[in-house]
Amino acid sequence: MKIGILPIGHVDSSMINRVQENLHMIFPKATCTVFNEILPIPEEALDNERQQYHSNIFLSKVRDYAEKEKNFDFVLGIVDVDIFAHGLNFVFGEAECPGKAALISLWRLKPEFHGEKPNVELFIERSTKEAAHELGHALGLGHCSNPFCVMYFSNSIFETDRKQSLFCNKCYLKVEVVVAKLEGE
Repeated sequence: MKIGILPIGHVDSSMINRVQENLHMIFPKATCTVFNEILPIPEEALDNERQQYHSNIFLSKVRDYAEKEKNFDFVLGIVDVDIFAHGLNFVFGEAECPGKAALISLWRLKPEFHGEKPNVELFIERSTKEAAHELGHALGLGHCSNPFCVMYFSNSIFETDRKQSLFCNKCYLKVEVVVAKLEGE
């Protein structure tokens, strides 16, 4: 399984590298590559009234990129702006389920956003969990009822902090089936 990581706008490269390393541990059979190209933030994604960005516009750009990059099974876009999806106040990320494109936003994963002291390790842990979660959706997994599984729906940062960065046994088996199919192609 080949995962490409695509920075969108200005994103701290050391953060992306740490997420890349952690994804190697979550998906040990996968190769994770950070693209050299940086996609610009699409101006049309900004909702001036909300001062947030439409996540589906970013996801569409990541999908377009994924279709162009035939050597990769999945492309994970990483952006550092506040995103939302229709009907929701915000989202930590979004993905095609199943599909080739996934997206996370670092904006609300920062401890400072929640009035906490800066904590790089906590920030990386949250970012890794959201990356694994959205890639899980791209693999075809839905939300899990186990609050400790990475596929559990996080309605708040507290739920993100509670869950692990790994799949529960049930979800892991589903991941293994999809990965086996990809490797058999």
